[in-house]
Amino acid sequence: MEGFNPQDMIERFRLRAQAVRERTMPPVEGAERQLIRKQMQLDYQDFAMLSDAAWNLEDGVLTLTVDLRPDPEKTTEK
Repeated sequence: MEGFNPQDMIERFRLRAQAVRERTMPPVEGAERQLIRKQMQLDYQDFAMLSDAAWNLEDGVLTLTVDLRPDPEKTTEK
């Protein structure tokens, strides 16, 4: 896979997540607006998760690992 850099790919996902977060809402109302908001949230979530992935490229197989466990430093006790 000459010329392929997994870290560059992950950086592109980070930029996509940022672009979704900064995207303005089109001038639509009602149910269509809610569908667009839901899709924007899912796009951001997917891109953000992939941008946090650790990668391993071995024998032509790219493995992305996404740790979905809560960050203990960000978790607050009640």
